[in-house]
Amino acid sequence: MRWIILMAATGMLTACGESGSSETVGEPVTPAPASNTAPDTPIPAPAPVAPPVAVETVDLSYLPMPYSEADYDAGRRLFRRCSSCHTVAEGGGNRVGPNLYGVFGREAGSVGNFNYSSALETAGFVWTAEQLDGWLANPREFLPGNRMSFVGLREETDRRNVIAYVLHESGYSPGN
Repeated sequence: MRWIILMAATGMLTACGESGSSETVGEPVTPAPASNTAPDTPIPAPAPVAPPVAVETVDLSYLPMPYSEADYDAGRRLFRRCSSCHTVAEGGGNRVGPNLYGVFGREAGSVGNFNYSSALETAGFVWTAEQLDGWLANPREFLPGNRMSFVGLREETDRRNVIAYVLHESGYSPGN
């Protein structure tokens, strides 16, 4: 019987990675001394963490509702579609479309040195945010006969964001 117990204990020690040495259970194990030599492969330093990018905050509170609550950054991104034909900078030139600086409060079709369609030359309205909203929704339907090739922005939120961007960038001030 002792023989069976001894064999079972030896088997369990072997299964646990012990060789069945004469060490007894509960005896402290002495760790190997630490090496004072540098490792062969240097340990890389942790990569630097970039500081958070500051997001430009633009105060639109001076704009009329609902544009005062619009998303300026979304409007700026959406305006990139428009920027192939239009500029909004003061003194910016005309492209395929007229410069939009000062557009609010200006009569449609009145920018000098720009060749408008007869539909815009005779439109007879002054640009407001509401007029621009209708125009951006569907330029062809808003004013039949105009030459703008843009098909429009279907989403009201997109139009609101673009209009807020143009209001801010084109020199709008309350009372225009």
